[in-house]
Amino acid sequence: MSRGGAEKDRSGGPERKCIATGETQPAHGLIRFVVGPDSQLVPDVLEKLPGRGIWVAADRAALDTAVKKKLFARAARQPVTVPDGLTDLVESIVARHVVELIALARKSGDAVAGYEKVKDWLAKEEARVLIQASDGSGRGKSKLSTPYGGRYIGWLTADELGLAFGRETVIHAALGAGGLAKRVVEEAARLKGLRADEGGRSA
Repeated sequence: MSRGGAEKDRSGGPERKCIATGETQPAHGLIRFVVGPDSQLVPDVLEKLPGRGIWVAADRAALDTAVKKKLFARAARQPVTVPDGLTDLVESIVARHVVELIALARKSGDAVAGYEKVKDWLAKEEARVLIQASDGSGRGKSKLSTPYGGRYIGWLTADELGLAFGRETVIHAALGAGGLAKRVVEEAARLKGLRADEGGRSA
């Protein structure tokens, strides 16, 4: 939601209006769609496809509403073919993007995985973001705390985190203050809104 009415987002980023809620907010909190030449609706998560963008809040209920009320066709002012299971499709695309960003952070030395390494980064105040698998043991996760002034991501699965780190599964991970941390946090926030309630609790 936009704060303070007409006041602009402090990050200076562009704002877009959701066709389902009617609310205007920073673009990183919405999903962009375009209509292809074949009238097929295409999710443009990376916001790179040509064409007029149609924006929906990164929220499962908002996407479901847009599909049920045929709001995409209304926004496009033309008949639109909406893929079956659009909300689940968008969720899977955003999840894949988050995993890819974390993998890039790992390759640049700005991410670590494993309880001891994460604990060490937290102790040295090198961690800016604590990431824990949604399906990990609550008791194990409670032993690590979100860094002071940092962020917490707790709605990726152990398998998804494993993909990011080239392992079978990962329960605990952390991001440093590198350039990708902000993008991971923003993309993970979009994913949280798209996931059926799988957690996302604060540490």
